[in-house]
This record gives sequence, structure tokens and C-alpha cells, in this order.
Amino acid sequence: MGVTVEVHQVYKYPFEQVVASFLRKYPNPMDKNVIAVNTVEEKRDVSTGIIYRKRIAICRNVVPEILRKNFSCLIALQRRKVSILKIPNIQLEEESWLNPQKRSMAIQSHCLTWTQYASMKEESVFRESMENPNWTEFVQRGRISITGAGFLNCILETFASTFLRQGAQK
Repeated sequence: MGVTVEVHQVYKYPFEQVVASFLRKYPNPMDKNVIAVNTVEEKRDVSTGIIYRKRIAICRNVVPEILRKNFSCLIALQRRKVSILKIPNIQLEEESWLNPQKRSMAIQSHCLTWTQYASMKEESVFRESMENPNWTEFVQRGRISITGAGFLNCILETFASTFLRQGAQK
């Protein structure tokens, strides 16, 4: 089935300040769920000035313990012995394209963990606001779908969408 999350927000700050804040917001002591964010690739296209970045985020597994146990039991009943939800951390890959000339940054991210049971894809854009050039518009659309957990699919998707929505609002 899946859950879609959409966020649209206007920050009353200049584009450069909002993007700089986004790129350095994690990890921080106010959010214990994001453990680390590592830049694994960064390059600038000399002809366009676009800066490409690939980052890997390591986040705490926020799925409650009771759901981790029940999901593992369901998988065991299907004669597969795995404990996919019993891992402590989740990895996300984020790619971004910053265009300083057009004052826009496009971001795509997806989950690297649980790929055989879950899909999480997110697309975001920061751009100069049409309403005021000193403001920044943020638009995000994310989709999460989980398979293989039977009746727990919806519950796990709800937890995942809450995590996604909270991250977008910070």
C-alpha cells in the first residue's frame, strides 16, 4: 500500500543561509535519532557551477521493540530466519545538486537498509521564494512502503512516515 508524505514550507531567511543550515544540521544534540552524516562524494561541475554531494546518514532504528519482535516472528513463520528489524541503526543515502546561480538545491534520498522489505524515497527542493527573494521555499515529497509484514505493514509505515515528517519540519 504505502504512505506518502508531502511538506511545503517557506523559511523567512535567504536561500544561502537555509541551505548552509540544512547541510550542517545533523548530527546535533537536539536530535538523538541521527547519529552521523558522512559526505562520501563531492564535486563541482566547472561548466555549470552545480555542486553534487552524496552523503550517508546513520540513524537510530526508531521502530518500537514490540513491533521488531512481532515482525521477526512473522518472518520466522514464513520459514525465513532473519531479524531484520532488530538492527540498531538504519542507513540512508542522500544525493544533492546545489545550483548557486539559480539559488536552488534538489535532493533525493532513499533507504539503504531493509531494501528487500521496505522502500523509502524522498525528493526535496530548496529554492528562492517567488514571494520574496530573501525567503526560501522548501518542498518535499516522500513515499514509504513496506511489504512482508502482513497486518503490521500499515503500522510500520505509520512509524516511518512520522519519522520522515519530523525530519522535514526541522
